[in-house]
Amino acid sequence: MNAPSAAPTTGSPPHAATRPGQGGSEFLPAVKNAALAALVMLGLSIPIIAFRTENSMANELILLPRWRVVAVLCLIVFAVRLLLNLGGIHIARRRSAKRREILVTRVEAPTTLGQRIFFYAAPVLLGVAIGYPLITTLVNGGLSESRYWIDLGILVLTYVMLGWGLNIVVGLAGLLDLGYVAFYAVGAYSYALLAITFGLSFWICLPVAGILAAFWGIMLGFPVLRLRGDYLAIVTLAFGEIIRLVLINWVDLTNGGAGIASIPRVSFFGIPFTADEDGFAATFGLEFSTMHRIVFLYYLILVLALVTNIVTMRLRRLPVGRAWEALREDEIACRSLGINTTSTKLTAFAIGAMFGGFAGAFFAVRQGFISPESFNFLESAIILSIVVLGGMGSQMGVAIAATAMVAGPEMLRNLGFLSAVFGDGFDPNEYRLLLFGAAMVAMMVWRPRGLVSHRDPSIVLGERKAISGALVKEGHG
Repeated sequence: MNAPSAAPTTGSPPHAATRPGQGGSEFLPAVKNAALAALVMLGLSIPIIAFRTENSMANELILLPRWRVVAVLCLIVFAVRLLLNLGGIHIARRRSAKRREILVTRVEAPTTLGQRIFFYAAPVLLGVAIGYPLITTLVNGGLSESRYWIDLGILVLTYVMLGWGLNIVVGLAGLLDLGYVAFYAVGAYSYALLAITFGLSFWICLPVAGILAAFWGIMLGFPVLRLRGDYLAIVTLAFGEIIRLVLINWVDLTNGGAGIASIPRVSFFGIPFTADEDGFAATFGLEFSTMHRIVFLYYLILVLALVTNIVTMRLRRLPVGRAWEALREDEIACRSLGINTTSTKLTAFAIGAMFGGFAGAFFAVRQGFISPESFNFLESAIILSIVVLGGMGSQMGVAIAATAMVAGPEMLRNLGFLSAVFGDGFDPNEYRLLLFGAAMVAMMVWRPRGLVSHRDPSIVLGERKAISGALVKEGHG
């Protein structure tokens, strides 16, 4: 009656043994799959990348073939896909073997090397950001020669601030917002209209722009209180498009598609950056230079970004911040704990929109000209991509992702060997969206939780301490 034992005597399962010819049978499908991916890339490249339109000397539109670029891209896709296929075979074997093992482990949270690196990297990166204008001046041999790099730093910090503002809504509260650029536009147009119409200074208009953007954040929050997931994304996307269309069609107020020009520039707390006797240079005994205003704008956006970070980190440790994270994890459980989800969602939308309004006011004073085309859906997609790639809820990850996604194409433009590979006139900015898509796919494969998936807990349980008996029945915590 007793069945004979069928358990193998060896440590590995029978089906995990390597069969004769298994390596070759796995390599051929991997090559076929990689070749298929390269063919798909070739088909997609023909209408998008293979030809470039230019105007001839006779003012006629001509097509210039770029088959070298297409060939290089197909080879890259083939090689990457082949490596993924071959690597996936070994990863699948190891995972299947681990699933069949019974392991008894202790629940621990050790501090890994990556966590320690990011812990010490924060003050180092802050120091680099503070001394960035000085570093670029020393490297380029002068303040005027470093204007391009300081302007690039201003652009990166602007997107860092926008990413941190959206991180409150998406990363902490878990509310998918595809219309964040609308608050950016509200802040920019609020400063431009107030400064031109009433002659108010930037320092007065800055808080007003943030308050107006927060008001519109609340107005967006009320209709979407019962929406989640895809439905919430559709409504927020529509809100962003509505704001852009209003800016285009309300010509009497916003000047329509022509935009608003001659926006007043920022001053150093009332001291203008001019060559007059009451200007910044004459007041402080310096030789006049237009770079004084650029450097001041850099430190202004740096301070605004740091304020955004500090406020966000402080709010995370307050009850409202913990309510945001509870809402992100499970809204039903959040309701069962007695948390008012209505006020929680509205505060997330309002505070995130406020920082977007601050960034919009800075954008207007830096550019001196704004138009509805500066606030299209692509800007919202870029900001959301920064939050997702960096790691939702991670402040350090958002800063790193913003630096990589904004400054990356500019760095590629200065690499001379790319012209030799892809041909003369290669501009990485033309492939910006392609780089975004490749980065998103790579993150989904290797780092689905973002570049920095680790976040410091909002509450750290330390040693046991006695607390008031009015709070706990036993009187001990």
